[in-house]
Amino acid sequence: MSLKDVFFVVYTAVLTFSVLYSPQPLLPVLMKEFGVDKSSAALITTVTMLPLSLSPIIYGFVLEKFTAKRVMSFAISILVVLEISIYFINDFYLLIFVRLLQGFLIPGVLTSLMTFVSMASEKSLIQRVMSYYIAATILGGFLGRFISGLISKLFGWRYGFLILGFSLAISFILLFFISDYKIQVKERITLKNAMNVIKTHPFLNIYITIFCTFFVFAAMLNFIPFRLKEISDNVSEFIIGLSYSGYVMGIIVSLFSMLLIKFFKTEKKVILYGLMIYLMSIPLFSVKSIFFIFFAMFVFCTGMFTTHSIASGFLNKLAITNKGIVNGLYVSFYYTGGVLGTFLPGYLYKSFGWNAFLILLSALILVGVGSAIQIRQLHP
Repeated sequence: MSLKDVFFVVYTAVLTFSVLYSPQPLLPVLMKEFGVDKSSAALITTVTMLPLSLSPIIYGFVLEKFTAKRVMSFAISILVVLEISIYFINDFYLLIFVRLLQGFLIPGVLTSLMTFVSMASEKSLIQRVMSYYIAATILGGFLGRFISGLISKLFGWRYGFLILGFSLAISFILLFFISDYKIQVKERITLKNAMNVIKTHPFLNIYITIFCTFFVFAAMLNFIPFRLKEISDNVSEFIIGLSYSGYVMGIIVSLFSMLLIKFFKTEKKVILYGLMIYLMSIPLFSVKSIFFIFFAMFVFCTGMFTTHSIASGFLNKLAITNKGIVNGLYVSFYYTGGVLGTFLPGYLYKSFGWNAFLILLSALILVGVGSAIQIRQLHP
């Protein structure tokens, strides 16, 4: 894999995840701008994430017929137009519709990028390049939130979407300079094959664990802007974006995941320690302090990304056959948890307050812990 290909993968992954998450620190501003409540504003993230739970099925078939480069050309070009168009939108439901369309295109880019990496990399280097890719997606999640908050503070919320759209246009131009590969079809994702994998004991436990993990993560990151506004109405979009700084812990964890496994001896132990850190971080968010919440986010993200980075690798270690289906289902469970997490807890938050919201998240983590414990007999 050439240097220009690596640069393209990292740059495009960062921007694609920025498109997905950039509205989150702006939710309180968008709520006022369009005159909607918290739950409705949260849909700006939810509708974009919804198609991600279906992406393994839809784009799995698409990439059997078209090259990764061709799929990215289509998806990125439309994504650029949609992102820039948000600058001109004045109707909330039109904004929701545009974000929904983006949700159908984002998994096309991400699935194609992963296919491109696997096809372009030498077998001995795939793990290393994939670690760069995962780190890039995490960086994109942080930068999308941080920079959109900063730009909104300086110039207004619309300019963040405009600048991101033009930045993504550079990605489209870079496509003309990278190699082209077509996936070799070895197995098809069918309902029957998917059900057979789900019935296999270790996979189902990992799927339930990651569903709960990302449900909690998506819920916290989607509603923390409203909590910060409750603590102080003077909190700016820049401060809200800065509060996501703990997200960078994911980069550290993903790059050092093999060392964690070596230190704790087994993947299961690392997953359980990650979940316990995750669980212990939740009460920290009950403290009515912006500074303390900033600190809590580092602990929270450490727990989440420890669980996620180890679970995904452990899954591939356990999967002797049907790796495409196993990974596809992992993504589906992961983002289904994220979709539900971005809006369902909002109703509890609205009706019973922040502490009830935190109790729900703690309960979900405990379900994940219970499920992770049950994979013990298949551990090496």
